[in-house]
Amino acid sequence: MHELTIVKDIFDTLDAHYGARARDIQKVQITTGLLCNVQPVLIQNAFDAFIAENKTNKEIDLEVIVNDIVAHCENCHRDFEVKYHRFICPYCGSPSHKIVQGDELYISEVVLIK
Repeated sequence: MHELTIVKDIFDTLDAHYGARARDIQKVQITTGLLCNVQPVLIQNAFDAFIAENKTNKEIDLEVIVNDIVAHCENCHRDFEVKYHRFICPYCGSPSHKIVQGDELYISEVVLIK
């Protein structure tokens, strides 16, 4: 289950960036793309398990934003949403391998107690 590793990395990043203020975090939002294969329910379960096991701030909330896959056609220079893992431009029919969105995984927002 790679979600546990992801959650540990999230907390390591928060600790490194915020130091002692990491205890004041109320909410963490992560943004992931469909190509990362991160399931919101599994990441939430891993997040809850990590908090319980490490006795960190139990009031912290997690929000997961999942981005669709968007590719760029180098033939007609348009971006298009990839459906059913078909990287074929719907405008001109050319295959595309240039991913614009959908392979990301990052902390997009952190809310601290005022």
